[in-house]
Amino acid sequence: MEFRDKEAIYLQIAAYVSEQITLGRWPAEEKIPSVRDLAIELQVNPNTVVRAYEFLQNRGVIANKRGIGFFVEPDARTKIKEYNKERFLNQDLPEFFKNIYLLDIKMEDLMKRYDQFVLAHYSGK
Repeated sequence: MEFRDKEAIYLQIAAYVSEQITLGRWPAEEKIPSVRDLAIELQVNPNTVVRAYEFLQNRGVIANKRGIGFFVEPDARTKIKEYNKERFLNQDLPEFFKNIYLLDIKMEDLMKRYDQFVLAHYSGK
């Protein structure tokens, strides 16, 4: 995983975990990787993964079953989509709109590229 400079690493890890859940790679009510295992996989400090897991736990995405590990909550996908949609609409979309306006990009061009992107990256879903 390549980390970006402009966002805290624990938030990027939380986004990675959320993506795994949203894509169904980590199904509802199933155990997710331990803090230690994910820290090793992502080559980060375990405390950073703990912080990401706490962030997701506070949003009701995962739950800690004491002595067993962390599990995906039954409605995790819905909660992730609600949180990410709100964040995208309020933070990312205004900047995106500004750029397409300034660059004079037409909606037809965007739709064509969007369809190509989905086909290339998520057609095996």
